[in-house]
Amino acid sequence: MSETTSSLQVQASDLPLSAVLGLSDRGDVDWTRLRGLQFAALAKISFHRAYGNAVLSLLAVQIFLEDIWLLWLILWMAALAAVQIRGIAFDRSLADVDHRKITREERLKQALTPLMSGLLWSVPVWLFAPYAPPGDLIAILIVIAVTVAGAIFFQTGTPLGVIAYCLVLGTSIVAVLALNYSAIAAVAVALFVMMSIFGAIEVARIQLAVRIAESGMAEKDQVVSLLLREFEENEADWLWEVDPLRRLRNVSPRFAFALASSQTEAEGHPLLELIAGRKWEEGKFPPSLHDLAERLKNRENFSNLLVEVSIRGEERWWELSGTPIRDETGKFTGFRGVGSDVTAQRESTEKIAYLARYDTLTSLPNRLQLTEALGEALRFSQQWRSRCALLMVDLDRFKAVNDSLGHMTGDKLLAQVSARLKALMGENQLCGRLGGDEFAIVIRDASNPDAVRQVALDVIDTLTEPYQVDQHTLYVGASVGSAIGPRDGSTVEELMRNADLALYRAKDVGGGEHYQFEPVLHASAEERRQLEVSLRKALSREEMVLHYQPVVDARSEAIVSFEALVRWNSEEHGFVSPGKFIPLAEDTRLIVPIGKWVLRKACFEARKWPDHIKINVNVSPEQLLEPDFNSDVVEALAESGLRPDRLEVEVTESIFLRDASIASSALEGIMALGCSVALDDFGTGYSSLGYLRKLRFSTIKVDRTFVQGAAQQSSESLAIINAVVAMAKAMRMTTTAEGVETSEEAELIRSLGCDKIQGYYFGRPMTDEDARRLFTESNQKRA
Repeated sequence: MSETTSSLQVQASDLPLSAVLGLSDRGDVDWTRLRGLQFAALAKISFHRAYGNAVLSLLAVQIFLEDIWLLWLILWMAALAAVQIRGIAFDRSLADVDHRKITREERLKQALTPLMSGLLWSVPVWLFAPYAPPGDLIAILIVIAVTVAGAIFFQTGTPLGVIAYCLVLGTSIVAVLALNYSAIAAVAVALFVMMSIFGAIEVARIQLAVRIAESGMAEKDQVVSLLLREFEENEADWLWEVDPLRRLRNVSPRFAFALASSQTEAEGHPLLELIAGRKWEEGKFPPSLHDLAERLKNRENFSNLLVEVSIRGEERWWELSGTPIRDETGKFTGFRGVGSDVTAQRESTEKIAYLARYDTLTSLPNRLQLTEALGEALRFSQQWRSRCALLMVDLDRFKAVNDSLGHMTGDKLLAQVSARLKALMGENQLCGRLGGDEFAIVIRDASNPDAVRQVALDVIDTLTEPYQVDQHTLYVGASVGSAIGPRDGSTVEELMRNADLALYRAKDVGGGEHYQFEPVLHASAEERRQLEVSLRKALSREEMVLHYQPVVDARSEAIVSFEALVRWNSEEHGFVSPGKFIPLAEDTRLIVPIGKWVLRKACFEARKWPDHIKINVNVSPEQLLEPDFNSDVVEALAESGLRPDRLEVEVTESIFLRDASIASSALEGIMALGCSVALDDFGTGYSSLGYLRKLRFSTIKVDRTFVQGAAQQSSESLAIINAVVAMAKAMRMTTTAEGVETSEEAELIRSLGCDKIQGYYFGRPMTDEDARRLFTESNQKRA
């Protein structure tokens, strides 16, 4: 293509004289091919040149017939004829030089014809004119001028021969005129010869530039044809062409394949009819097909136009580009363009667009689509002074299901939850999944507040119903927080944040509830944020202390252990209830450093007590899942000097719902050290009887709710306590009843067979000094 481009850029004025005369081949041009084209063209016109010379020679004979001996005239004509015949023969031998390189010798031999012709045409001026009247000289000069014009015309491709012809002939005529006739006439002829030579050079220059341009265009056409052929053979695209009536013509094999037809069948058929399929008869065209028809009708250029087509009943998508064709006169002759089948790409694009806006697990709208819908609902509400609503839905106890039965079961449960939510949606309502077990519902028209509350209650009731997943009957609940727009927020972010605050409050009160946003929740959220900031500094500020609550033997009422309970007296917030900061510490994982501090502090304090008194330390699930938990226990025992059998770790059943294997491994590790493990709040959670069998717990602690229920003669509470006591004895475990506050409750617990008692009746949580004082007073009583 570089050669083609350079060839097309060559102008006539840029060609040097030596190149025009054929004496040199300078420039970025395929001179071999060009010279071949120049000389090959001579073979086609050599006969016409000879014929012209024959006619003009007859005229010359006619001029001198009365004054010159006929034999001389015949000899002259014969010599001229011989030269022309020799020229014809030699020119025809050059007919194949467009396919080979012409030699220098061939160029010189070709120039001999005009050179010899010039010599012969000078004979009438030198030998015949002096014996004829002056009028005959003028006549022969006119004939010779015609031969010069003919030479320029017929010898355009070989200007060197024309120059030789003009110079030989002109020199002879000028000499004769200057010597025998008029000097002015000689000068005039000399000027004519010079102008003829200059004209021959310029005509040759222009003709050569045209040849170069034609060669470039031909090469370009070859390259384009090659590219088009390669395009057709190697690409999925194809070329198409229609006539002014929009009928197909020049159907390529690839386009015929795209039409599911043969080239013969497709040729001459209307394009729109073929790609419309059955819709052509029905008259119901897709909008994209209408658009194509309009562009063809209006003879407009179009590019990358997506068109829905029907090929043999199969819906496909084509991408078409087209340009109107016009002939040399500007007449419209049809359309030509390129097309490709983009069905696969469009399906892929649609899939990507679907994935960008829908949740793959539940097929519900995702966060992006929900935020867009909420934004649209807010704009609608602000425009028409109405209300919209956002409900945030979070599943209760889903984490327990996910951790205990696996993520696959959890995913199947989420799919069923999504189906139930979708079935609840009415007009102007959209539900979607935000992520995890959190969903959202956008209500476009929430003018009736009771309707919003009813939707929330319906969601809670529907999602609370049992689920059947892989032969498991599962129970989860739902908590809902709602916010009304634009009252509770004029932007999507504000409304989502406020609905989330309401959801947090609903979860905070125990779940299974619907809570509407109130401005006071902002204060609660800000308080929680400030509390978290202070909690992060609590240990470094030494704001935390341990209190100890005694655990006594049920029969002797002697102290057998103390439970370590952490307390926080904040510099900014004062005394903070454990029920407030412990959940916050677990949410933020601050429970890990706090728990490590509690363990170490409790071991050091217990070292100051009598050797038979144990220390009970609560350990959260977050601590158990830490890889260094066992190392922390070993370190606390080693630094404090406390015997391992005096440390009892208390855990709740929830540890088995996170990662049971890690929790079991951690507990077995501390049991191997000699420490004991107690199961706290047994019966209030998931009653992990399987883990009671696998892990050798030393103590089962009965929750205070059962103790209080038994004190009120609740048959269920009494039955549960009896069952726990019996099971513990059978498994060689002790039992501790929590929350005993009166002597009647203490006596009842003794009668039910519990081994140990803990509660306000025997002692509230106390400081380390008060705890040590108990041993001092006891020793004094013994003394």
